Amino acid sequence: MSDKTRGGQFIVKETKCEDVFTPEDFNEEQLMMRDMVKEFVNKELWPNKDRFEKKDFAFTVECMRKAAELGLLGIAVPEAYGGMGMGFVNTVLVCDYISGATGSFSSAFGAHTGIGTLPITLYGTEEQKQKYVPKLASGEWFGAYCLTEPDAGSDANSGKTKAVLSEDGKHYNITGGKMWITNAGFCSLFIVFARIEDDKNITGFIVENDPKNGITLGEEEHKLGIRASSTRQVFFSDTKIPIENMLSERGNGFKIAMNALNVGRIKLAAACLDAQRRVISGSVKYANERVQFKTPISQFGAIRYKLAEMSASCYAGESATYRAAKDIEDRIKVREAEGASDQEAELKGIEEFAIECSILKVAVSEDIQNCADEGIQIYGGMGFSEDTPMESAWRDARIARIYEGTNEINRMLSVGMLIKKAFKGHVDLLGPATKVQEELLGIPSFETPDYSELFAEEKEMIGKLKKTFLMVAGGAVQKYGPDLDSHQQLLMAAADILIEIYMAESSILRTEKLAKSVGEDKVQEQIAMAKIYLYKAVDVVTQKGKESVISFAQGDEQRMMLMGLRRFTKYTNMPNIIDLRNIITKKLVAENKYCF
Repeated sequence: MSDKTRGGQFIVKETKCEDVFTPEDFNEEQLMMRDMVKEFVNKELWPNKDRFEKKDFAFTVECMRKAAELGLLGIAVPEAYGGMGMGFVNTVLVCDYISGATGSFSSAFGAHTGIGTLPITLYGTEEQKQKYVPKLASGEWFGAYCLTEPDAGSDANSGKTKAVLSEDGKHYNITGGKMWITNAGFCSLFIVFARIEDDKNITGFIVENDPKNGITLGEEEHKLGIRASSTRQVFFSDTKIPIENMLSERGNGFKIAMNALNVGRIKLAAACLDAQRRVISGSVKYANERVQFKTPISQFGAIRYKLAEMSASCYAGESATYRAAKDIEDRIKVREAEGASDQEAELKGIEEFAIECSILKVAVSEDIQNCADEGIQIYGGMGFSEDTPMESAWRDARIARIYEGTNEINRMLSVGMLIKKAFKGHVDLLGPATKVQEELLGIPSFETPDYSELFAEEKEMIGKLKKTFLMVAGGAVQKYGPDLDSHQQLLMAAADILIEIYMAESSILRTEKLAKSVGEDKVQEQIAMAKIYLYKAVDVVTQKGKESVISFAQGDEQRMMLMGLRRFTKYTNMPNIIDLRNIITKKLVAENKYCF
């Protein structure tokens, strides 16, 4: 199996720009799909933002039915069960563009098509899929996912909801309470996780929503954002579930939950992208129209700084999300070619890139929050008003750092999963980490490199940042071994290094590929965004690298590592960041929107 398709390999190998998929590579079908989704959002959702903000739950359901009529609820569902059976990139693309107008609809859509439907398509028996998936794909039924409990959030496997087998062995009685259940107010079906007897792991069940079967709902939660997304508590009291509605095998629920969340994480990243584009476009338009001191504020350096930085982070998010989506799609095809079933191929394809899914979830959810925050600042006092779209964008963005696993959990997961892959021999961290140790003890080269090619220095810098991660991760594993899990601040610092490398590299590879296709002169703004993102990434790696090394190394070892860190984060030719920002903003202001 090719290394090209292995998750986590990016940290120990150099990726060629020809080997990454970018938004510029969308085929005709994907472009048509994108335009159809944008038209739906612009016609049905964007003009009615106020209805979502006023908690019009019925309108959310109405829009979900309209999305179903377009086939959008069945993009990822196999054709055999009434779906469109499209590839993973198409699935991500729809999640991206359908999420631009409001987090309320985005949450309802994501919960239904992802964690509400996918567990059945990925783990269900043929009978379960035939019975339920066509109804979910068509929008006849809506799905919800019941995992979280008052005492079981990030520690999802600690849930206390019980499933007790009846005396005749024909059904289970489920009793317990779930909270923060998206779509609870209008769903027809729940994916419920409960514990049988004293099993170590929870078990998944398909539960039809029937109030006569011991199911009651709490009141709608009053939330900071995503206000028209139905969020309720769900209570089960001796709810009878036929034994044939067990999902997968007994005790397999935790695995189902985690794999469903892996898919949800990359889709959540995608769901932040068009929201970010719209925030940037709105900010640019306002900055062009708002005149102070007889000058549009888009001409002021303080505003241009913000617009350029917002755009660079959005561009990097797009680059990394579609890179990972295509890697997952390719991996699924490899598995299928080896004879795996559709279910097994998709499961293993997504699981392979769980590290990248966690990276994307953290990076893009934080970028949309920062972007919306700057959007409010550009609008000034008006940004704080409900009359402009910025304050709702900021509120809706806030949840993205919490659901699908908090960003803190995902940071620790990304590094933890990578180290586990190394122990399993799926990613060779030890060899490259040892080489970095040897390099630290050697004499550095003082030759002046040839940086005549586009991104030559930037790609060398990415390579050096990877050495920084290997130095930090290798040193931490050596110091703490299996106890590394208990050093959470160190893990989170290492995760930040890992995240910045993946995002910066994705941005550079996308731009290099684009420049080779259309010419450097036509992508000066993209080149500027990629360079800005890397520049900022180097700052993060410097700070987090220093924090990490000081936490576990002392004496000569610490001095050697800190010297190595300085070497690995040093530019030969420091980019003029202010000039780069002005290149980006000139284009934004002229186009009056995010135009990349």
